[in-house]
Amino acid sequence: MLTERHYTLTISCPDTVGIVAAVSQFIAERGGWILEANHHADRDRARFFMRNTLLASSLPEGAERFAQEFASIAQRFDMTWRLSDSAVPRRVAVLASKLDHCLVDLLYRWRGGELPCDIACVISNHDDLRGDVEVHRIAFHHVPVSPETKPQAFVAIGQLLEDLQVDTIVLARYMQILPADLCARYPGRIINIHHSFLPSFVGARPYHRAFERGVKLIGATSHYVTADLDEGPIIEQDVVRIEHDDTVDDLVRYGRDVEKAVLARALRYHLEDRVLLNGNRTVVFR
Repeated sequence: MLTERHYTLTISCPDTVGIVAAVSQFIAERGGWILEANHHADRDRARFFMRNTLLASSLPEGAERFAQEFASIAQRFDMTWRLSDSAVPRRVAVLASKLDHCLVDLLYRWRGGELPCDIACVISNHDDLRGDVEVHRIAFHHVPVSPETKPQAFVAIGQLLEDLQVDTIVLARYMQILPADLCARYPGRIINIHHSFLPSFVGARPYHRAFERGVKLIGATSHYVTADLDEGPIIEQDVVRIEHDDTVDDLVRYGRDVEKAVLARALRYHLEDRVLLNGNRTVVFR
């Protein structure tokens, strides 16, 4: 992970000749120092994806001036683009329920500097994890959710997210389905961990159903949340091998280890602008 201040330029556009040359020339003319460069062409969809990390000190006029001048190139190639500044970390809200393994792991990694973000708050529909959160001096908000109060609860959650100017939402085993309007407000910015190797075993109790099927591999999937349950673009996945004498409890135990690692990697990729949406797929520049 880069420690020096840097800007990250990400681009998605129709594929054509001359994109890399135009962008590279633009950066070079301003004395920009490229620390990392990635690009990918999706020939089936005729889309081009690019990510450049630039040393901030090599662009003394700053990100705002760079973005203003880059707009003409973006228009020329019909780009969807973003320029982020490592000195302005994303503000993240974590939603969790009673299970603590993913939440505690994220807090540990954040405290150790592995996740470049500001954790604005943790929101939970139970009060069980308050101590794990407040020991890190992070605000904990208990918003109960029941079938009768669910609409009002998510209005309150939405208001909290807005008031705290949250950019990214992480569902760390938050056992509630988000309403469609909330998903629509944060497209490509809500990250979920599903305790299954999607698209297999969507929905509830995937380890139990995997056990019943006698699978030899179980896994976890981190994906962006959409209104369609467990069908959003996948960011990261991993698996662990299962033996014939493993029990359901063993599968759950193995799975929790995989879930933690997969969610942390997915969030880090997102925070470092390594994930670009490509329809219902993603391009991930690791």
